[in-house]
Amino acid sequence: MARTSYASQKSRLEKEKAKIEKQLQSLQAKQRKPIITSIVRSMRDYGITPEEIAAAFSPRASSRNTDGARKPTSASASKRTVPAKYRHPETQAEWTGRGRAPLWVVEAEAAGTPREVFLIEKVAADATAD
Repeated sequence: MARTSYASQKSRLEKEKAKIEKQLQSLQAKQRKPIITSIVRSMRDYGITPEEIAAAFSPRASSRNTDGARKPTSASASKRTVPAKYRHPETQAEWTGRGRAPLWVVEAEAAGTPREVFLIEKVAADATAD
């Protein structure tokens, strides 16, 4: 029995691979056909046009309402400025009271100064009015 060369084995395997890929494509086409028919039927039932489908797939469509106006993004809808609640008397540095305390507040508290000393009067006046 003759030994087959690398080139001939490779050629034979590539032909088999091409044949199998063709069979896979054919199988996939057979599977897709009834699904596409179902989609087209649903589009007709609901009066959906191909243009509406194309618009739904465009990247800009996802950020628009049905009337064409931009939807507020979650980042812009949740971000709003919060007024400062605390102010350093010397540097006028401000802090909203949210998140990690700035160094000047931490140092003052470590020295025994209560945080309330740094309250901005407007905020303090609003708090006493409640």
